[in-house]
Amino acid sequence: MPKSTRRQVLLAAAPVVAAAPLAKLALARATEAAPRPAHAGMAMDATKHAAMIGREVPAPGRRGDLAALLYPPKSLRHKPGRVREYTLAAIDRQIEVAKGVFFSAWTYNGTVPGPVIRATEDDLLRVNFTNAGSHPHTIHFHGIHPANMDGVFEVVEPGASFTYEFPARPYGMHLYHCHSTPLKKHIAKGLYGAFIIDPPTPRPPAQELVMVLTGFDTDGDGANNFYGVNGPAFYYAKHPIRVRRSQTVRIYLANLTEFDLLNSLHLHGDFFRYYPTGSSNHFEYTDTVMLCQGQRGIIEIDFAHSGRFMFHAHQSEFTELGWMGFFEVID
Repeated sequence: MPKSTRRQVLLAAAPVVAAAPLAKLALARATEAAPRPAHAGMAMDATKHAAMIGREVPAPGRRGDLAALLYPPKSLRHKPGRVREYTLAAIDRQIEVAKGVFFSAWTYNGTVPGPVIRATEDDLLRVNFTNAGSHPHTIHFHGIHPANMDGVFEVVEPGASFTYEFPARPYGMHLYHCHSTPLKKHIAKGLYGAFIIDPPTPRPPAQELVMVLTGFDTDGDGANNFYGVNGPAFYYAKHPIRVRRSQTVRIYLANLTEFDLLNSLHLHGDFFRYYPTGSSNHFEYTDTVMLCQGQRGIIEIDFAHSGRFMFHAHQSEFTELGWMGFFEVID
């Protein structure tokens, strides 16, 4: 598999990224280590706007491929003691993280991130885990649970199984990930996912989405070459997320990017309510949130206008390397 550095992907994207500022930045970085390519001027002759969008975007996958990761399971009303059961398997798998670029991932159920797990506070959560991979793995859930369900000491060897079972609490947006050592490798290779616990009193109706921020080190140098949401680079630029202007959009957001101290989300054209961890009614009204690894929260947007609105990391390099997309807001 060919290895792609940050400079190479920026250079490859330059003719497509239409805006002069982004194109010049991409070309400047590329020419630090390589001669100026003959086709570089194409960037100035493209579509005259500061974004990539639609079918020409160099993103892998078809529309709907990430539906199971973007749209969470439905919430259920409070019923103490009800069992919510899930089955997860650790699987080694090659995944396409950018157009034509493959990554040797360690996955839960074959995807990075893994499946969305959802329960209501006081449900009995039961997760049947089988290690079908080539290395020892666990599942560590953020939240409140007994010590023997913490995913630290109960290491599951290849071919073995373990069942995690505990009451789901507290309500909020959480996450799960492997806690085997070396920890940074197991997370960087893809063993993580979103874990939603709904409050006893249901949240108001909304269009619900899950966004897990991802990064991929494709050349093994301890720095990410590509970034995305729910997996591949540029996916939601190629396939914008359609939402209705007349209804609140609720996003369960988590950052699982390894190797970078901070990641972020910035929304164009509107503000949103951001509930840190989602475990209280306290919110910040803003258009940008910063997240360290493992930090998460809930965003609620009431779009004031219809149209296409960009969202992306406010670390500009992350944007150019795949962490960008669009909401298609319709009436």
